[in-house]
Amino acid sequence: MADTNFILVPVDGSANSDRAVKHAIGLAKAVPGSELHLLNVQPSVGSLVTMFVPKANVDAYHREEGEKAMASAVKLCADAGVKAATHISVGRPGPIIGEFTRRLGCGSVVMGTRGHSGVAGVLLGSVAQDAIAHVEVPICLVK
Repeated sequence: MADTNFILVPVDGSANSDRAVKHAIGLAKAVPGSELHLLNVQPSVGSLVTMFVPKANVDAYHREEGEKAMASAVKLCADAGVKAATHISVGRPGPIIGEFTRRLGCGSVVMGTRGHSGVAGVLLGSVAQDAIAHVEVPICLVK
């Protein structure tokens, strides 16, 4: 069962992502006991790389890149005094966001958009559109 006080915030270190974090911080401050879960999804390096690079090195690479991508979101939460757990995963963002929402029992997702609309959004694809297809709780998209 989803806990409406748990908010999943997918982050990538961009200005759009930081705007979503700021919005989520506002929501969390409005409801005592709220907790943010920051999630960064790293792209897979591919099977060709993993054939030649030890798994521990690939895991360390994903962890380091994920921590870099989450740094501004972590700082925003700390500066605001809002509790935030951090999570790093690897794969396609939409299914991973859906999986973490269910696993953590989050009641909502707050995420930034890149601002594509119309034909550009359809042709380029969208992490937000992919997340919507895989998440069963309300999603707030922040532009």
